[in-house]
Amino acid sequence: MGRIGAAAIAIACLLPAAGTAKTVEIETIPVTPVQESPVLPDEETVLPVTDAAETPPALQTQDRPQVLYNTAVLPKPVARMHAQLKEAALNGDLKRLRMVLESNEMPPTLSFGEVGDPIDFIRQSSGDGEGYEILAILADILDAGFVHVDAGTPQEMYVWPYFARYPMDGLTPDQKVELYRIVTAGDFAEMQAFGAWNFYRLGIGPDGTLHYFVAGD
Repeated sequence: MGRIGAAAIAIACLLPAAGTAKTVEIETIPVTPVQESPVLPDEETVLPVTDAAETPPALQTQDRPQVLYNTAVLPKPVARMHAQLKEAALNGDLKRLRMVLESNEMPPTLSFGEVGDPIDFIRQSSGDGEGYEILAILADILDAGFVHVDAGTPQEMYVWPYFARYPMDGLTPDQKVELYRIVTAGDFAEMQAFGAWNFYRLGIGPDGTLHYFVAGD
């Protein structure tokens, strides 16, 4: 065939390769898949809505009483009673506690049964037999968050801890930590089964009267 014929054949073989190169250039031009990706932002914007729908407890907070911690918002008579009780408890002073209870407008409820002398009852109810365990519980409860309930009614009250008037289900992690500072996990499990707080709680009326410091159902 000769060198000229072989060269012609080689050139002919190169022509499809050149055509292919052009085809490759045409295939790399389309960017339509990248331009169609704006669909993704729409999908991403749906995700926060889904998350919000999965966390309805935020909407349910309106059904839960407001938890307060700042005692400065308390009416003066309530703040005074709170301070007197806390001082007696932290000092382990049962005599001081007796004076606070006796200065009350009426004897507070310390039990659902017969009490007799309130300080003797506190000693008998205390695990140490001297009343200091109950004073420690009283101090912890008065340090907890509280709620203002039944405002504008004869039953209006400031209640410690707020768990006494708060749903036991759906507590946040920080609320559970606060709860476990007062009761054990076993106590809480029993309360969940019971459906309400049944440990010690304390209620002071807006006029500063201590209505109860009691535990039980």
